[in-house]
Amino acid sequence: MDPSNQPPGAWNSSEKSGMLQPTSPPPAYQDNPAGYPTSFPSQPVPQGPYVQGPYPGQSVVAVQPAVFVTAAPLANPEPDYLCYSIFTMLCCCFPLGIAALVFSCSTRNANYSGQQVLAEKNSKTARTLNHVSVALGIFFTVLFIVLEFVVFKNR
Repeated sequence: MDPSNQPPGAWNSSEKSGMLQPTSPPPAYQDNPAGYPTSFPSQPVPQGPYVQGPYPGQSVVAVQPAVFVTAAPLANPEPDYLCYSIFTMLCCCFPLGIAALVFSCSTRNANYSGQQVLAEKNSKTARTLNHVSVALGIFFTVLFIVLEFVVFKNR
């Protein structure tokens, strides 16, 4: 291979062989290299994945344990009117009964999660919807009976 044919900046074989052969031996092992703190056998070794690294100036990352906040169920839970809601849904007024059932279930969830104010509000709403549903059911039942026996029998 002719050295004049190589592109500018190309390496010749004598330079490459000089790079592969180290000129001086590596430094001898030191017990405490310069820049590193001395180790004390009496000190405890920190455990865990986030301890000070092997290099000086490397920061220590302290990880706090996770905190889970759980609310206790209420000592005096609000009434959820669940059976009343199921009765009004099946026997009186279906749409208002379903709405009352939803508020009854949310009252129960608020009671279990310790949310007193939300439980009171949902309980009152479920009770009101149930009362309105029963009133509508009674009204339409009486209206049906009156129309059946009074108006249609006189024809």
